[in-house]
Amino acid sequence: MRVISLNANGIRSAARKGFFEWLKKQDADLVCIQETKAQEHQLTDDVFYPAGYHCYYHDAEKKGYSGVALYSKAKPKKVIVGLGSDEFDREGRYLEVCFERLSVVSLYLPSGSSSEERQQAKFRFLDLFMPYLQKLRRRRREYILCGDWNIAHKKIDLKNWRGNQKNSGFLPEERAWLDELFDRVGYVDAFRLVNAEPDQYTWWSNRGQAWAKNVGWRIDYQIITPGLRDKVDAVSIYKEQRFSDHAPLIMDYRITT
Repeated sequence: MRVISLNANGIRSAARKGFFEWLKKQDADLVCIQETKAQEHQLTDDVFYPAGYHCYYHDAEKKGYSGVALYSKAKPKKVIVGLGSDEFDREGRYLEVCFERLSVVSLYLPSGSSSEERQQAKFRFLDLFMPYLQKLRRRRREYILCGDWNIAHKKIDLKNWRGNQKNSGFLPEERAWLDELFDRVGYVDAFRLVNAEPDQYTWWSNRGQAWAKNVGWRIDYQIITPGLRDKVDAVSIYKEQRFSDHAPLIMDYRITT
C-alpha cells in the first residue's frame, strides 16, 4: 500500500506545476494533501478529482487558507471531518478515512512562525491534540497520520539547528511534545524506521538558495501506531520536480485496507 503526503501550498498552484500529472504515475493507494488554500466549490476542474479515487476535502472557512484533502482508491467505511474543535475545525486541519482496521489521516498542524499570536494558537492545538492522539491509541485499529506537523523533532531534522532553537518549529516545548508522542504515548516516526540519514528534508524556505543548497527542515511526517512498525517497506522524499515549498513524502507499507 503506497501512501503519499504533500503540503501543496495551494492545490491549484501545485496543479499548475504538474503535481497531478506526476501523481498519475505513482500508483498511490492514498494521497494526503495539506494547505489546499481553496474552497471545494472553486475546484471545478476534473484534475482535482483524480480518476480511480474517492476524493474528500475539508476546507478552511477563510478563503485561500489552510485546508486538507484526502484521496483513496478504496472506498472508506467512514470519513471523519475535523477534530471537534470549533477553533481549529474552522481552519480545515484534520480529515480521516476509516477502513476495517486502519485509519489514514491528512493533518495540517498550525504554524507559529508568522506571529506570537499564531504560536499561542499552535500551543493550544498541541494541548488539545495530545489527548486526542492518546484516545486513538486505545482503539482497536491502526493509524497512519500523514501531514505537515510543523515541528522538526531532532537536530538531524533541520540543517541550521543551532540558529533555530528559539524559532517556531524547533522550540524546546514543541520538540518535547514530539518526545512525549513517541516515547510515552508510543507512536512511531515511520520515515526514521527506514532512513536514519542526515539531510533528509521535506520543506525549504523560498529565501536565498535553500532548495538548491538543501538547507531544509523535515517537518512532514507519516506517524504510525506501533502495530505498523514492522509494516514499513520503503520511504522516499521526491525532489526531481518542485510542486510546492514542500516535497512529496512517499511510503510503502506491507498492509491492505
